[in-house]
Amino acid sequence: MDAKPLVAVVTPFYNTREYLAECIESVLRQTYENWEYILVDNCSTDGSGEIAASYASRFPDKIRVVRPPSFLSQVQNYNFALTCISPDSKYCKMVQADDSLFPDCIRAMVEVAEAHPSVGIVSAYRLEGDEVDLDGLSYPGTMLPGRQVGRLYFLKGTYLFGSPTSILMRSEAVRSRNPFYDERYAPFEDGHVCFAMLQAWDFGFVHQVLTFSRWDNGGILSRISRFGLRHFLHFSMLVTHGKDYLSSEEYERCLRRAEREYFLQLTKAACALRAESPEFWEFHRKGLASINYSLGWKQLAKWLPRALVEKIWTAFWKIWDKDPRPKSDNGHALRQPRTPGAEVS
Repeated sequence: MDAKPLVAVVTPFYNTREYLAECIESVLRQTYENWEYILVDNCSTDGSGEIAASYASRFPDKIRVVRPPSFLSQVQNYNFALTCISPDSKYCKMVQADDSLFPDCIRAMVEVAEAHPSVGIVSAYRLEGDEVDLDGLSYPGTMLPGRQVGRLYFLKGTYLFGSPTSILMRSEAVRSRNPFYDERYAPFEDGHVCFAMLQAWDFGFVHQVLTFSRWDNGGILSRISRFGLRHFLHFSMLVTHGKDYLSSEEYERCLRRAEREYFLQLTKAACALRAESPEFWEFHRKGLASINYSLGWKQLAKWLPRALVEKIWTAFWKIWDKDPRPKSDNGHALRQPRTPGAEVS
C-alpha cells in the first residue's frame, strides 16, 4: 500500500491563550496520521507561546514551534508560516488559532484531493458559531472546474472558501506564490488568493461539516462586522477577479449591480442621522484604494438622489404599515376587547 501523503498543518498565532490549546488538541485528534504541525508564535506576550512550547515538547516528532525574527502583521505572519512547511509535504492545512478541526477533517479533504489531481483547493461545510455555511453545491459532487466556482460566486453569490481554516491547499500551489497572501487585500486576502489559484486549479468539496470557526472572538473580522462587509467583499472581488471568470457582457452587468449596491450603502451611511465612526470610513477608504478606487463626496454624489428616495420610501412604508393595535410580549397585536353591548356581526 502506498504511503499516505504528508500534510503540513500550520497555526500562526499572536496572544491567543484562550483558544490555542483547543485548536492544537483538535489537530492531535485527527484520524489522518501523516501530518506535521508548525506553530508560529508571532512574539506573543500572554503565555500562548508557552502553551505551544509545552505541546512541542510532548510531541517532538509531530509538532515544532517557529518564531519570526520580529513582530509581523497578521498577513505577514501567515506568509512567514507558509514558508515553514516541509518541502516533502503534498498538502497544506492552515488552522487559525481560535478555530478547530473535526476529527475526520484532514482525511476527508485529502481523499478528495487524491482522487482529483487537478484540484488545488478542497473545502467543506463549516460550523461558524452555531450556524453551518459554505453550502450551495449539489450533493454528491466532489469536484468542480475552477472557472465554474468563480462564476458561481460572481453570478449567484455562492461563496465556498470560508476562512483559511476552511480549506486544504495543494503545497505545490502554495510554494508557487511568494508571498502567498497579498497584504493590500487584508482582511480578505484569503478569498483573493483562492480566486487567483482557481485560474490554474480545480476545486474539491466534501459534503461534511469539517471545521469550526468563531465569529465573536474579538478578531479583525468580528470588530469590523458592522461595516457592511458583504457588499464590499463582493464588489472588491468582482473588480479584481471578475474578468477572469466572466464574459465582457456578464462582467459589465455584474459590475453595474455591485457598484450600485455598494455605493448606495455608503451614501445612505453618509446621510444617516447617526454618523458612522471614523473607523468605518477608514476601512472603506483603504479597501477601495486596494482596488484603485477612491472614496469621497464626488463619488457618492452620483448615488445621492436614489439613496434619499429609498430612505424616504422606507420611512414612509414603516409609518404606513404600522399596526396601531398594542402588542403582546411576543410582538403580535393584541385582540381588542369588544365594547359592552356591541353587536357581533
